[in-house]
Amino acid sequence: MFRGNLSGAAVYVGEVAKRALRLNAAAVVVVHNHPSGIPEPSHADRELTERLRQALALLEVRLLDHVITCDTGDTCSFAERGWL
Repeated sequence: MFRGNLSGAAVYVGEVAKRALRLNAAAVVVVHNHPSGIPEPSHADRELTERLRQALALLEVRLLDHVITCDTGDTCSFAERGWL
């Protein structure tokens, strides 16, 4: 849904919520990549995930996971870490 550059991307929570509603989604999984090759979530990634979780919850849409991937094939799952 969004494009960024090497240092970040603007993600609009309202746009994610609108897409979920338009698709009549009961749940959402968010995925993005880290071009650095390190899938460890940044502080901004964690804050965004919490904002998404709260906004989607108001619409009764569950945020099942936020997965960060990179070109090495490594991933980080917020759900697997118990953060969701």
